[in-house]
Amino acid sequence: MAMKIVEECINCGACEPECPNQAITAGDDIYLIDPEKCTECVGFNDDYACQAVCPVEACQRDPENEETEEQLVAKALKLHPDDAELKGKFDSGNFPSVFRK
Repeated sequence: MAMKIVEECINCGACEPECPNQAITAGDDIYLIDPEKCTECVGFNDDYACQAVCPVEACQRDPENEETEEQLVAKALKLHPDDAELKGKFDSGNFPSVFRK
């Protein structure tokens, strides 16, 4: 499930640099998360990086974009095809994931 930023966003920008996939961009009034790039930080963090830094809890799971860990792994590999370290983590099964908490 991709993350989304809701209207409570105060447009502070804290979330944008935390995204390992560059899925977060500034919108007109609030920041936006591209669901095609959001991997829920699978492979990078064991929690949602954007949510961890958001001062107003505007980064939330998007129930309209549900995905399995397997789908998110495939998406991460597609977004980072040259990242040998990430591929090695996935191949070994030893990678951070919100699904493994």
